[in-house]
Amino acid sequence: MSHLQRFIVLFLIYSLVSSCNKDKCETAESPILYSFFIAGHTYGAPGVDNVGVHPPFKNKFNLIKSDEHIDFGVFTGDIVLTGTEQNWDEIDTDIDSIGLPIYFAAGNHDMTDRELFESRYGQTYYSFIHHSDLFIVLDPNIDSWNISGDQLQFLEGVLNNEAQNVNNVYVFFHQLLWWEPDNMYQNVILNSLAGRADTINFWSEVIPLFNHLSSQIFMFAGDIGAFNTGNEFMFHRNDNLILIGSGMGGGARDNIVIVDVHEDQSVSFRLIALNGSDINALGKLEDYILP
Repeated sequence: MSHLQRFIVLFLIYSLVSSCNKDKCETAESPILYSFFIAGHTYGAPGVDNVGVHPPFKNKFNLIKSDEHIDFGVFTGDIVLTGTEQNWDEIDTDIDSIGLPIYFAAGNHDMTDRELFESRYGQTYYSFIHHSDLFIVLDPNIDSWNISGDQLQFLEGVLNNEAQNVNNVYVFFHQLLWWEPDNMYQNVILNSLAGRADTINFWSEVIPLFNHLSSQIFMFAGDIGAFNTGNEFMFHRNDNLILIGSGMGGGARDNIVIVDVHEDQSVSFRLIALNGSDINALGKLEDYILP
């Protein structure tokens, strides 16, 4: 076979492996190592005290259970309308039906009875390692949306002791701490500013703790999506920092996000529509970037 013939054969093989058209470009993707899902404002529509979680979310439990890659989920706050024994019992029943570990990033509604919450679920800020990735859950409700005092020391210690030995870092909290009334996120419509101090330390003290890290950092917040006139999801990438908001309750664009972590350490997202039968109705999460 001549060099020219060999080149033509290789070109044809490459064309079959990586085929592109005007709508889609197919490329080989690293296999999924594991997945997890995030669900924000899971009690649902404002003021509605459901039995357990928001019904459209509950209707997608079978989807979650049928996905062999999903190892766990994270509820990013406002899990219940009010923190009563009955409401938490109902949530625990729903979690049992999912059959996976579910981690809580507490919201302001969940903290109507902090003592009860902590007696049932323990500390509201903590960390864990999963498949060589670092997961950190924070509680901005302690100090008016600030991460301060013992919690700030905890965060600094975890990053100093663990972050150098992991692949990716995932951080979860309820409020969109990156929002400010005069910064680039100002037009993201939040569910609430309840309990927020006039100034908070997210950009001045929290983010600098991550600046030295070379790994990808993903931060998730769940206090959006309660109203169908707001923002039910958002995505923004700034170098190795990725900010993601996701929530439900508005009844039109309710969603959860499934995070797929691949064997090559890359990360991809599935934006799951909860309303209706088409789970892909909302498109790709990465399409909802800030202008």
